Amino acid sequence: MPKLSQTERDAFLDEPGVVMRIAVVREDGSPLVTPIWFLFEDEAIYFTPREKSEWFGCLRRDARVALCIDEQALPYRKVLLEGPAELVHDIGQDDLWRDQLTDDEITLLAGYLQNIRVEGDLRRQIQQNIRRLVSISTYRGIRHRRGLPVRGQRTSTNARTRKGPKRTVGAVRGKEARAAAKKG
Repeated sequence: MPKLSQTERDAFLDEPGVVMRIAVVREDGSPLVTPIWFLFEDEAIYFTPREKSEWFGCLRRDARVALCIDEQALPYRKVLLEGPAELVHDIGQDDLWRDQLTDDEITLLAGYLQNIRVEGDLRRQIQQNIRRLVSISTYRGIRHRRGLPVRGQRTSTNARTRKGPKRTVGAVRGKEARAAAKKG
């Protein structure tokens, strides 16, 4: 894999949706790797932890880190860093670094977030899709209507969640059993 030039590296690190993996050293000496979001600005990589995250406790104790920023798809670009991390803003001081965003960046983020469906909108869209499948009587719609598994799972022994508790169906054998079934 060829080495990235500085402009290629900066363009890669500025792309949205790229996840960084941070590796820290636990107290017993074993490594801990965690995927997190990051911000690349002014030749520095910024990231923020949760207050009770294990990797942040390790980082407070030992500032040595290894960072891996890569992508799964071609052309397989990656950036690897090793060295000490510096605590710029402590927990609870998120407003200090969040205010570093420019108005253009905030507008870009807001536009990106508006295109993402969450919670109620997402549930509504899924229910509309199911209703559409049922109304046009597709195979999946019929399976939804009957309360059976939709994606090809076996139903002879499984699918109790969709089908409900097992109901025994069949003939009753023996005269005494038939008489008891007629009375009961």
